[in-house]
Amino acid sequence: MAKIRLALIAGGTSDEREVSLRGAAGVAQALDPAKYEVVRYDPAADLARIACDAEKIDVAFLLLHGVNGEDGTIQGFLDLLGIPYQGAGVLGSALAMDKNLAKTMYRLHGLPVAPWVMVESRDLQDTGRILGEVGLPCVVKPVRQGSSIGMSIVRQADKLPEALRLALRHDGSVMVEKYIKGRELTAGVLGNASPEALPLVEIIPDAKFEFFDYEAKYQPGASREICPAEVDDAVRRKAQDYAVRAHRCLQLRGYSRTDMILAAGEDELYLLETNTIPGMTPTSLLPQAAAAAGYPFSGLLDRLIELAQEKPAVPQEKA
Repeated sequence: MAKIRLALIAGGTSDEREVSLRGAAGVAQALDPAKYEVVRYDPAADLARIACDAEKIDVAFLLLHGVNGEDGTIQGFLDLLGIPYQGAGVLGSALAMDKNLAKTMYRLHGLPVAPWVMVESRDLQDTGRILGEVGLPCVVKPVRQGSSIGMSIVRQADKLPEALRLALRHDGSVMVEKYIKGRELTAGVLGNASPEALPLVEIIPDAKFEFFDYEAKYQPGASREICPAEVDDAVRRKAQDYAVRAHRCLQLRGYSRTDMILAAGEDELYLLETNTIPGMTPTSLLPQAAAAAGYPFSGLLDRLIELAQEKPAVPQEKA
């Protein structure tokens, strides 16, 4: 049986370049050399090379994060070249990457989200509009960044302008949402036409971190991750249902991971965002959940590559 010629595409030009390269190293090591002939490409320098090699590529595995990786741009490039790839297509990638559009889609499909406003230029001089609509504490986020880059929790009104400027250094579009105190859970989804929810993971950053920021995500030992999460069955079922519904309403395929907050003192969950190219080392959140569901890391990669080659119709949200 001939080997699958696989393009492992990682690196890129976003603020998450190093995270991407680390993930790709783990994927390259885990891919079975008896099944795959792997060639590495970095979009920062290799777009022309990908185009030249397109006829020799059976499938691509994307390990890109952030702008020009998760936002539909590289997906459109691969579509033009006729190269299948794992995960969301152009539309789903663009929708999920834009936190404002994603939250709008969640709300339209009956999924709970924290109140939010989009930042306008006048808000840098007078934050009264934001404080009046969202209140304190609040969370300031660049709309199209990942890994919590440029994100702040603001508890004092005089700190809000500084947080807005920080976020605007990373993205021209910034949102401010009401802060919801609670437990952070994440729910992975795997599949195309019939996506299945994976076991939940609870994320507990070290006490020195105010939230699950870039350092808490990637510094070894900075956070505890409990899989399966220790929540009651009703919460588990609701979180998994929300993750599948988010996957569908954003027009995703292959896999995704939706982050949410279980509000303190409530049974309600609030959706934060959906990741279309989740971290992909053996100890990353989605691979942990997949392992708990019976997919070892190499088996998860095999499954994602199979799903990439299926080319199914995107499942539609049920009315």
